[in-house]
Amino acid sequence: MRRAQRSFGDGLIAEEVGDLRDDWMQYADQVLADETLVTLVYDALGKRHPKSKSRGRQGVAAEVVLRLLILKHIRNWSYAVVEREVRANLVYRDFTRVGAGKAPDAKTMGRWGVALGGDVIKQIHARMVALAQSHGLTEGRRMRVDTTVVETNIHYPTDSSLLGDGVRVLIRNMKKITKIVGEAGAKLRDRSRSVKLRMLDIARAARSKAKQGQEKLKRAYQQLLNSTSRVVGQAKRFSKEIAEGVKRSMDVVKQLGLEGLRQEIDAMVPRVKQVMKQTRARILRGDTRSDGKLVSLFEPATEIIRKGKAGKPTEFGKMVKLQEAENQIVIDYEVYAQRPNDADLLIAAVETHQAKLGRTPRLVAADAAFYSAKNEAAAIAKGVKRVCIPNRSTKSAERKREQKKRWFRSGQKWRTGCEGRISGIKRRHGLNRSRYKGAAGMQRWVGLGVIADNLINIGRAMAKQSVP
Repeated sequence: MRRAQRSFGDGLIAEEVGDLRDDWMQYADQVLADETLVTLVYDALGKRHPKSKSRGRQGVAAEVVLRLLILKHIRNWSYAVVEREVRANLVYRDFTRVGAGKAPDAKTMGRWGVALGGDVIKQIHARMVALAQSHGLTEGRRMRVDTTVVETNIHYPTDSSLLGDGVRVLIRNMKKITKIVGEAGAKLRDRSRSVKLRMLDIARAARSKAKQGQEKLKRAYQQLLNSTSRVVGQAKRFSKEIAEGVKRSMDVVKQLGLEGLRQEIDAMVPRVKQVMKQTRARILRGDTRSDGKLVSLFEPATEIIRKGKAGKPTEFGKMVKLQEAENQIVIDYEVYAQRPNDADLLIAAVETHQAKLGRTPRLVAADAAFYSAKNEAAAIAKGVKRVCIPNRSTKSAERKREQKKRWFRSGQKWRTGCEGRISGIKRRHGLNRSRYKGAAGMQRWVGLGVIADNLINIGRAMAKQSVP
């Protein structure tokens, strides 16, 4: 769980960097030294394989794993940068407990993040909130909640680029198969150049709004769809021949590689066919609302979300809820598999606040998207004294007077801190775009980003408490 033996160099480093740390680091050290936090990481690492705790060489201590992963998201670095900075910087060596030892490499750190998973990260966050409450940093008298979008790591989706992605991936896999099996079975015909030329034709034709340009655009799309269809048919034949044993290898390792490539093709073909379906619907029939619309072949769960932003009207990712109490402590976060209505989240947020902090908030603040008369009545029934959520569409003179009262305006001023928290956590900890893959990766990215932000705010609040 912890480094069993300290070296002479560890003590020397700690003495030299004592006055070089950021103001929050000393108190963050106390939080990260918590036995429960380290135990959560230790248990998760022990479940990677059936006998991880009893066999094999000794791994990196759980406290070092926890601190390195959090440091990565505190600074919003890649794993490669974390490795380089920890090796070069004495402050980071001391903070992460690497000390005078060898810094772990980037690939190893990446495996740790996957081993923890979203559920364990959620437990780490809950424990950190409990520690903040035990230190008197958050009492739970006030609650504010807001939603934002964390984008997936995809390029801007267009029909032609999605078709191009599909062709590129399928041909790449078929080339790998041909390299393993040689000339057996169906022969590969590489249509990459043809597809690239059609994509260029589409890009040129799309600039023109004239009728002639639109006709050229349709013709280019029809040619692109035809080429893509042929590539998909060829990929299906390759997959079938591997399954039937026509394409095979006598080498066991290479045969396993063939099976893996077949699975990749079988996963990619339905997605490419869906993109072809929605392209035909939009280009040939003018239907922009195709069922099961895909905006990425590599992140198929990505949603199209419009939140009314002037600078970015359409975002591609997942809806995330951030819920705060005093001292800017995020007490709960949630990544939604499918975008919910903001108004449906308010009462559940109040109940989460009660469960985590053991009391009903006196003040609940949110923006107008969370308002409904039903929500307001339900919150008051749960014991909330001040429900500070504006109703923008009201025609009631009484309601307008209520929203102009000092307590309401004061609550809305405090609520705007949500906007600053979201902006800060996106800019400082990278929650504008998830760099991890898949739904599980999104859970880990958001969770570690929130934990990193909380750790800094807890450290700063504890530093203020210590000032006489």
